[in-house]
Amino acid sequence: MFKKTVPISKQRHAKKKIRTVDRFTFAAGNYIVSLLTTEFMKAATVYPIVFVNDGLEIRPFALLGLKQGENLFVDSEGRWKSHYVPAIIRRYPFLLGRSEDSSDLMLCIDEDSEFLSETEGEPLFDKKGKPGPIIENVKNYLAELQRFNELTALFSKALSEMDLLMPLKMQVKNTGGDTFNIEGAYAVNEAKLNGLPDEDFIEFRKRGALSLIYAHLVSLSQIERLVQMQSERK
Repeated sequence: MFKKTVPISKQRHAKKKIRTVDRFTFAAGNYIVSLLTTEFMKAATVYPIVFVNDGLEIRPFALLGLKQGENLFVDSEGRWKSHYVPAIIRRYPFLLGRSEDSSDLMLCIDEDSEFLSETEGEPLFDKKGKPGPIIENVKNYLAELQRFNELTALFSKALSEMDLLMPLKMQVKNTGGDTFNIEGAYAVNEAKLNGLPDEDFIEFRKRGALSLIYAHLVSLSQIERLVQMQSERK
């Protein structure tokens, strides 16, 4: 999704502007994206929510397709084919990054983004070289996502520590006879959840985790939606 990520600076981007993101071709190859717990309720009505080990920890993700490199929710015109767009997609072309010699977060941008322009859009900097309103707005938005990201990590860690996650291995077939294997993902084991000691179950309820778990479990039925979308695309 991000091709050339660089920190935003007055020296480099003083004359740059941002156009409104009105198409999602940049995400057409993303068949899976990370999800925040604050998104579960809306996302569950559209996407299967699964848990995946990203190399560092197990975290929730939204499945956008059945095979790598194909996002079924981006059509040939670059339009998003659902009412809810995941936050990680909506933040584009901005993100927070760290330099090699510092742990501080910096506001970065995809310098190869088609939405970065010198002629159209909202200026990143004003005529005096001061950051424009869009930079402040994006900083606040990304800082909020960062806080939610930390809460999401705690939720996922709790599920792992309680040994509630089981491998999700499924084989689905579309109407054209093509078979797709869903592997490398995890789902909450409902039997184990129901078998938790009362104090642990109540603690999950107090922390608001139960509603998230049930949203995740209900969302798995959306895999059928992906199969249908795959059949229609073919």
